[in-house]
Amino acid sequence: MLTLIKDLATKLAPRLIEIRRHIHSHPELSGQEYQTAAFVAGVLSSSGLRVQEGVGKTGVVGELQVTEKNHSFLAIRTDMDALPIQERTGLEYASRADGVMHACGHDIHTTVGLGAAMVLSQMTEELGGNVRFLFQPAEEIAQGASWMVADGAIKDVSAILGIHVFPSIPAGSIGVRYGALTAAADDLEIVIIGESGHGARPHEAIDAIWIASQVITSLQQAISRTQNPLRPVVLTIGKITGGRAPNVIADKVQLLGTVRSLHPETRAQLPNWIERIVANVCHSYGASYQVNYRQGVPGVYNDYGLTQLFQSAGEEAWTSDRVQVLPEPSLGAEDFSVYLEHVPGSMFRLGVGYPERIINHPLHHPEFEVDESAIVTGVVTMAYAAYKYLRG
Repeated sequence: MLTLIKDLATKLAPRLIEIRRHIHSHPELSGQEYQTAAFVAGVLSSSGLRVQEGVGKTGVVGELQVTEKNHSFLAIRTDMDALPIQERTGLEYASRADGVMHACGHDIHTTVGLGAAMVLSQMTEELGGNVRFLFQPAEEIAQGASWMVADGAIKDVSAILGIHVFPSIPAGSIGVRYGALTAAADDLEIVIIGESGHGARPHEAIDAIWIASQVITSLQQAISRTQNPLRPVVLTIGKITGGRAPNVIADKVQLLGTVRSLHPETRAQLPNWIERIVANVCHSYGASYQVNYRQGVPGVYNDYGLTQLFQSAGEEAWTSDRVQVLPEPSLGAEDFSVYLEHVPGSMFRLGVGYPERIINHPLHHPEFEVDESAIVTGVVTMAYAAYKYLRG
C-alpha cells in the first residue's frame, strides 16, 4: 500500500506544485480566506469528497466517507491563512497581495492536506475508515480552531493529525516530537498611569514612560531569578504606546506583549506573578496600574501513540535516517492544541529547508522560502499515517 501511495503522490506532484504556487500568490489574512476556501472546496469536490464551506467562518471541511457502518472519522487538519508581511523573495509566483505573505508555510500545509485528500480518494476500498479534512482559517490569530470546533468540525472524530513546516529540517525529512511540541501563548496588557508635567520639571510629575521601562526591566530580570529555569517562560513586550509631546511627561503608557510557557503549573501562576511585580514598581514611584492577562491557546501536547504512528510511517516511507525525533519543544504557539482538548492528536514537522543552503530563513521572515520537493514527502507521510491508523 505504501508503494501505491507513493506512486499516486508522485504522479500528482506537478499539480500539487501548481496548487501551492497559486495559493502562495494569493495569500489572505486570518478570517479573510474567501478565495482560498473557494479554491480548496473546488479541488476537494473534483476529487469526489463531500464538501462543506463556511465552517468556522471561512473554513472548509471535506469528508471521505468510506463506510456507513462506522460513523467515526480520522481528522486531518491544515491551516490556510497568511501573515501581514511584505514578501521579499523575488519569486515569480510571489505574493500579489501588498503586505500579505505566506511566511509560515500555510500554503504548503493546505497543499499537503489537498494532496492527502486526492491520494486517499483514489484508494477508498483499501482504507477501511472515514477521513475528515479540516482546512482551518485564522491560525495566526489563534482563533480559527475554536471557530471550527464551535461549528462541529470534530463531531464524531476519534483522532486528529496535523502538520507544520520546519525550515531547519531539510526537505525530504520529517521531525516528530513526543509530548510537548509547542508552548501555551497568552496575551498581556499593562497600563501605567502617572501624572503629566513639564519635561523640564520631572520632580513635579509621575513619569509613566520611565516607570514603564522599570516595569519591563523588572519583569525580565525576575524571570531569571524567580522562575524555575527548567520550566521556561518567555515574556515579550512587543508594543509600547504613550506620551503626548516631546516636552510633556507622559501620564499614561500601554504595554502589549505575549507570554509563553510550557508547563501548566507555571502558566497558572503567571498572572499573579506579573501583577505583583508591576504593583511593586508602580507603588514605589507613585503610579497606578492595570494588568489585563488573557489566556490564549494551550500548548500542543502530542499523543504518544499517534506520534509513534507518524514516526513509523515516516521510517517505512523514507528510512529512519530521514526521521528526526526532536529533543526540544518550541516556544511558538499553535491553535492545533484546541482540538487536543477534545480528541487525541499529533502534529509532525515537515522539513522544507534547502539542503545545499547555508541559511534557510526562519518562519515569519519576508524572505522565507521552501523546497517544494517537501510537498510529496508531506503528502505521503500524512496519507500513509492515515492509512495505518484506519487499518488498525
